[in-house]
Amino acid sequence: MDKPHTVLCVDDEKNILSALKRLLRKEDYELLTASNGEEALKILDENTVQLVMSDQRMPEMSGTELFEKVKERYPEIIRIILTGYTEIDAITGAINQGNIYKFFLKPWNDETLKLEIRKALDQYDLIKINKELTEKVKEQNEALMRVNDTLEQKVEERTRELELRNQALEVSRTILDQLPYPVVGIDNEGFIVLVNQRAEKIIRKNGSILIGEHLCTFFDSEIENKALNAISDQEHVKIDGVQLSGNHYRMDILPMTGRFIYQGAIIVLNTVNH
Repeated sequence: MDKPHTVLCVDDEKNILSALKRLLRKEDYELLTASNGEEALKILDENTVQLVMSDQRMPEMSGTELFEKVKERYPEIIRIILTGYTEIDAITGAINQGNIYKFFLKPWNDETLKLEIRKALDQYDLIKINKELTEKVKEQNEALMRVNDTLEQKVEERTRELELRNQALEVSRTILDQLPYPVVGIDNEGFIVLVNQRAEKIIRKNGSILIGEHLCTFFDSEIENKALNAISDQEHVKIDGVQLSGNHYRMDILPMTGRFIYQGAIIVLNTVNH
């Protein structure tokens, strides 16, 4: 089973690296070693490492110089430095610049060092989880923004569609009222759902609104039955001699077709001259 973390120890003294290996060999992470800064950077290029622990005083590249490069290339890696009392001033600047997570004085306490490494790796995991959560929240927010943009676009399109439909209905209503014939619309149960001005003038009942009233309120049962049969049979029915307001009319009952088939009919009244 792969160990969850990898720790890199850097020191130019072999006995120090050997001591660290003995100290950390039973810990729950993989341990890598390097004898100088360049070797350490090469190992970092080839491996996924969570924590680097380095000696400060090394030839060619000091620990703080190494960590400056590590921070630039791998900012997520936890960096711990081992130093002597006389080198504290040298690493203070690196601490302030964030190049170093923590430092330990030589000689170190074994148990304290092991504990602090574990805590540092826990810190790495917390930072990683927080970063992943932040990225996830960012992705979700971006997705939500895209959904909102899409919804806004759909709402605008739907609003425009409704506006056009309302305009079409207004135009249709105007055309209907200006027809030279009385026109009444009924549903498949005989209730009036549409009436133009000419029809309303000749068949209104005591000034009341016709919409929603039943056809039998204004016509006899024979006309009602013929109208309902016309809808169910999908046949154009003509009825002569219909009397309204002292005038005689020919009634044409036209069943609705297409998407509204069997759902209603249009009744048109034509004046008959005697």
